[in-house]
Amino acid sequence: APSLPSVVPPAGQRLLLYNIDWDAYVTLGEALRDRPGLRLTYDRGRLEFTTLSPEHERQTNLFRRLIEALTDELGLPVRNLRSTTYQGPSLERGLEPDECFYIANHARMRGVQRIDLQRDPPPDLVLEVDVTRSSLDRLAIYAALKVPEVWRFDGQALVVYLLQPEGAYQPAERSPTFPFVPPAELVRFVRLGEGEDDNAMTRAFRAWVRAQLPGPAADAPSP
Repeated sequence: APSLPSVVPPAGQRLLLYNIDWDAYVTLGEALRDRPGLRLTYDRGRLEFTTLSPEHERQTNLFRRLIEALTDELGLPVRNLRSTTYQGPSLERGLEPDECFYIANHARMRGVQRIDLQRDPPPDLVLEVDVTRSSLDRLAIYAALKVPEVWRFDGQALVVYLLQPEGAYQPAERSPTFPFVPPAELVRFVRLGEGEDDNAMTRAFRAWVRAQLPGPAADAPSP
């Protein structure tokens, strides 16, 4: 068998293995838990290793800051569990999101140190920065895990996917979590962040959010 370092592809690439059983996937996940910049996606015998590029990490960080600023400006409780591993043993599926947030279910996650999807809810919102294309259908895995909302950014556009009662995702014009924010505005601020420092982008975004809200904040200047 190959050693673990030889299995992992170079940055910004992926490697797909077949006929990997669940126990082997879990064992590999534990062995590689502390290796930065690596995602494992498992779907019924197929195991994909994806290493993350600087572009991916930069855009993920910018979107995370926007989501955290939004929840703060709206006074919403939030728990960000970043790239926590979510596994459904009975489904034989598992993965790590780029970012995941508990908002509506924030209170249910107080004190939870280890996720058990038989007991705990899935994240309310997941962010996927898909600049390194996965060869597996990660949306289908999120659907199987019953994640209600997924934001997917392909490097150009942000699409909001909402889980439907029949168990599949449909794209939506806006996020029900933040209905006054068009996805294109989030992309606009990410582009701003790519040319500015993180704090400058966040300050500009907070000013824009306040300008959209009713009350005195509506008079704030828009960037």
